[in-house]
Amino acid sequence: MIKLATRLIVFKYQLTMMPISIPVVLLLSVLTMNIKSYAQDELSVLEGPYLGQKPPGNTPEAFAPGFVTTEHYELTGVFTPDMNEFYLIRDGGKYEKPSLVVFKNENNRWHESVVSPRIGTPFISPDGKTMHLGKRYRERTDTGWSEKKSLGSPFKDLPIMRLTASSKKTYFFDEFKRDFTGSIRYSRLVEGKYEAPKLLSKKINGGKSFHPFIAPDESYLIFDGKREGGYGGSDLYISYRQKNGSWSDPINLGNKINTEAWEAVASVTPDGKYLFFNRNMGSDQYENVDIFWVDATFIETLRPKISVHNKAP
Repeated sequence: MIKLATRLIVFKYQLTMMPISIPVVLLLSVLTMNIKSYAQDELSVLEGPYLGQKPPGNTPEAFAPGFVTTEHYELTGVFTPDMNEFYLIRDGGKYEKPSLVVFKNENNRWHESVVSPRIGTPFISPDGKTMHLGKRYRERTDTGWSEKKSLGSPFKDLPIMRLTASSKKTYFFDEFKRDFTGSIRYSRLVEGKYEAPKLLSKKINGGKSFHPFIAPDESYLIFDGKREGGYGGSDLYISYRQKNGSWSDPINLGNKINTEAWEAVASVTPDGKYLFFNRNMGSDQYENVDIFWVDATFIETLRPKISVHNKAP
């Protein structure tokens, strides 16, 4: 492609040495457009880890501007454990309805395609075998993902917005109520069946709490909500599992990550290196929600010394 563009440039130079005529001018215009087109194609190729993006530092950056993050609505942003698939929800532009889309890494190049209309909020289980979609899910098959299925009892009647799972297959999920309040519950897998969901402590559910992300080893929980002392309409918080199995007081992730805007729906990449989250860049109608990422070293920096993994949720 580069060689072809170079040849076109040389040919264009040769033409400029000829007597000017209308056909030559038209040909020069066509060649110029072709060169620009080839250059754009060359620049539009996404190669390498993280869709070819330069990793951020401690200040959040929009993820893959122009490819993932646009002036429209992009929600979530989760990788599969092998880091070769990236899922998000799009709405706006060429997407007339909310859609679940995926960027797949094939032969070291990333390609975007539509999975389905939006159903729930996607989360990929730590083993990569399940795509959770609220109270629905899909299973990984030899040809892709199965049709959507219901979690069934005891979840089918709950207004779940986002459900995430640990390596032990413990579910942590929110309940979105019509009065725009929320709470976070958990449910453990006991002898092959899920127990009745239980509320987390008032430390977690002391305000409006949504979109939980549970660490694979259940050592910390990240969620969003509006609390006293916060920076905006919704902030991101982290709580750590303590020695006695209880949860620590939630810690606000600070004014680099949280702003006056709505920050929500966080997740940590399977390699543990980066936090992905959403920020509202538009009006109260949320017509422009973007995906941001930031270095996840804060997880260890903020971790209380007394915090250790324990069995009890």
